[in-house]
This record gives sequence, C-alpha cells and structure tokens, in this order.
Amino acid sequence: MSRETRREKNWLDRALTRIEIAGNKIPDPMILFLGLAVAVVLLSFLLSKLGVTAVHPVTQDVVEVNNLLSVSGLVNFISGATNTFSTFTTMTVVLVAMLGVGICDSSGFFGVALHSSMAKIRGSRIKTTIIFAFICVMADFTGGTGFVVMPPLAAIIFASLGRNPLAGMLCAYASVSGGFCANLLIQSMDILNSSYTQQAIDLIGFDLTVSPAMNYYFAAAATFVLTAASAFVTLKIVEPRLPYKPEKLAERTDIGPGEKKAMKYALIAFGVFILFLCAGAIPSNGFLRDAEGAALSSSAPLMKGLTFLIGLMFFIPGAIYGRKSGTFKNSKDIINALGKAMADMGPYIALCFVISQFLGLFSASNLGIILAVNGAQWLESANFPIAVTLILFVLFCGILNLFMGSASAKWAILAPVFIPMFLLLGYHPALIQIAYRIGDACTNPISPSLAYFGILLANAKKYDKNAGMGTLMANMLPYTISFTVLMILQLLVFYFFKLPLGPGAPILLP
Repeated sequence: MSRETRREKNWLDRALTRIEIAGNKIPDPMILFLGLAVAVVLLSFLLSKLGVTAVHPVTQDVVEVNNLLSVSGLVNFISGATNTFSTFTTMTVVLVAMLGVGICDSSGFFGVALHSSMAKIRGSRIKTTIIFAFICVMADFTGGTGFVVMPPLAAIIFASLGRNPLAGMLCAYASVSGGFCANLLIQSMDILNSSYTQQAIDLIGFDLTVSPAMNYYFAAAATFVLTAASAFVTLKIVEPRLPYKPEKLAERTDIGPGEKKAMKYALIAFGVFILFLCAGAIPSNGFLRDAEGAALSSSAPLMKGLTFLIGLMFFIPGAIYGRKSGTFKNSKDIINALGKAMADMGPYIALCFVISQFLGLFSASNLGIILAVNGAQWLESANFPIAVTLILFVLFCGILNLFMGSASAKWAILAPVFIPMFLLLGYHPALIQIAYRIGDACTNPISPSLAYFGILLANAKKYDKNAGMGTLMANMLPYTISFTVLMILQLLVFYFFKLPLGPGAPILLP
C-alpha cells in the first residue's frame, strides 16, 4: 500500500506522512545539491553587493562574502573542482571501509555470523533494538566509519530477524549521528573541541587548563539516554509506520561443518588482528600512539589510520572465511568481490562529486562563517538568563548544523565568543562546550550538509525504490526531536543540580 493511501494511525503518523509526501517531491539528491550549489553562487553575488560582513572573533579580521560569480570566483572553481572532489574525505572513508565490508558480504561471512548470533535473540525485538542502538551510539568513536558500516549492517540484521531492513538502517544512522555528544570513551572530537576551548580561554588570559575529559560524565550518561531514545523511536514510531511486508526467510537447519571450520579460522584471524591493534595502542610506547604517547589524539597513527584498520578488520576474516569455505576458490574471486563492492558504490561516487562541489562553494563563499558569527553575536547580546541562554544556544547550534556540517569549524568560531562570556560569569567552559556538542549532534540525523546523508538515501533505495528525501526526513525527525528534548533536559539537570560535567569540570568555577 502506498504512503499516500495507507491509513495513518494517529496525529503524529499523519503529520510525518505529510512531511514524507512533500519531501519526496524534492528532486533526486544529485539534482538537489546541484540546485543548492547554484543558489550559493547567486546568494554570494547578492550578499557581496549588499556588503554583508562579519568580524572574525579570533583574528578580528573583517570577513566578507566572496562573490562566486566574479571572474576570480569562476577561475578558482574551475581550477579547484578536481581537487575538491579528490580530497573529499567522506568519499574516501566510505570506499575504503566498503572494500572490507564487501568481502565479508560476498564471502558469506556476514550471513553465517548473523545466523549463529541472531538465533539466540530471534523474536526479541526490544532486546535486539536496544543492543544495536547502543553499539551504534558507541560507533561514533570510529568517526565517519560508523556512518558507513553500521546502517547497512543494521539492515542485514533486521532482515535476518524478519523485520524491516530500512527501519534498522534508519535506527543505526540516527544513533551514530546523534551520538556526537555521547560515548563511554574519550574520542578524537573531545580532544579537538578542548583544544579550541583552551585557545578561547587563553585569549582573555584566564588561568585555567582544560582536558579532553571535561565532558566525560555528561557524555557517558548521554550514551544510555540516547540508546533508550533511539530504541523507543524505532520500535514505537519509525518501524510501525514503514510500509513493509516481511519476506519469508529460508530457515537454515544448521551450519555445515565446512562453514563452522571456516568461521573458526576467520575468528582466529580476527582475534590476531585485534591483538595486533592492542599491541600497538595499549603500551605507552606503542607504535600506534603519537609522539607524546597518546593513542586517541588526531595525530596518532591509530586514529589517522582508523578507516583503513576497520576496512582490514572486515577484509581479513571475510577473505579467510571465503577461502576456507570455498566461496573464494582463488584470488580472482576475491578481486571480483572487491570490484562488485566498488561497482555498487558507483551512484554514490557520482553523488559525492556534486556534494563536494556544493560544500566547496559554500566554504569559499564565507556564508557559513558570517552566519555563525552574526548569530552568536545576537545570542550574546540578548542577555537572557543562563538556563534560557543554554537552551537557545543548543537550538542555534542545531539550526547552524543544518547549513555548516563541520563540527570543528563551527566550534572554532563560536568558542572565542561564548567561552569568555561564560568564564566571566563564573561558569566552567565545559558547560557551554557540552551545550554546543548537544546542538551539533541532535540535528545530525536530518542535516543535509552532512555528506553521509546522501549515502543513507542511496542505501535506502536498495530496500525501498520509492524512498526519497521526504522518507528520510519524516522518519529521522522523531529521532532529532527526542534527542534534542532529552539532551536539553539532561543538560538542565546537570546545571540546576550543579553536577560535574567531567573530571575537574564543575558547573561553577571554584
């Protein structure tokens, strides 16, 4: 039954269906991003003529809108288009990771592994959803790789349980993208954010040193809150409204002895690979740590090579399973499997070209910087109570995230404005930093400026050929709303009860 004619169950379902129908009338993502690129060019021309500017809070330089319709703008675009595409890191992360995932899929490793593991929890929809949502929230630790691996893996798992694979894919994407402000581990983003925060503190000569762990208590608690929210939205809102008639799955009587033996060898290889990573990352002088001995810094080989390492983590057991089970009879079969994995990514690569040009033009225009600076200045001058300011700041960052995807770039602009403001009011910088992280995270599920959003749509069409931008927006909106409300409530609890946000990070300065 089509979305337009099916009977909606309640007011929320009716509202989401209207959003979906309207959203699916939006052109194909490639045409959409092409139109947005043209709009950025025209807007840069108009605003440059109007003299729109902003003063950068760090350098104090006047930032002007670059007219992309000028001769210099046109020359820069033509000469840089190829480099803009080739350095589009989102695409390279996806392709490298999918090489390993493709081997696991083609060899049959995924199918046998899922059959052996999912049989133990078959029929337990709540348990499966909660466990997988938790894993996806934690997968944000891997950076962009989590966006690539978890949604298609979730689709396979949900399908193996007779559930809508698209529901699993949406749950995974929402959990990974919304998990930017939650984790049980210190992430590279914690390190990057704290470095910008420290720079902002130093601007006013304040005697305070912060650490990457200053939001850890809040982020650890948020991990379980977001897991529960994601599982609830999936089970109660998203999955029930998706039109899906489960296919009758062929029941396997048992895993054959050849498959068991192949699985044994694959798991041994996987274990050896994990030991190799531990040997390089755990010792203080490990070869996967940076020069200062940190394993999780952005300069550490572990983090710089994480995408490649995760690709290997899938490739090695997948290839060994395929060889031992007979799926891969020779090296040519492995090469063909790699070729198939890349062939399936063809439409995505074409989409990446258009997305990269749009993001490149938007960055070159300076529109994102000007929007962030002017919005921050208005919020700073409003003189609202601190609790209200925190809420408005979260919402402002959430809206800004729809247009400016880079988390580090936004905080580099906002930190010099709000960190000194909160310091002079007697509040620890960890408070405004976590407010920023909440706003930056909660609208990720619906942010078109996040390049992985296009990947999600491409993957969704494998399970629903009628899926469009409206399908994603309508089903992602409940996640964004629930994440935003719950994270703001958690922030207010920490604020009013003066709970520490992390080690050495109280709400109020001593």
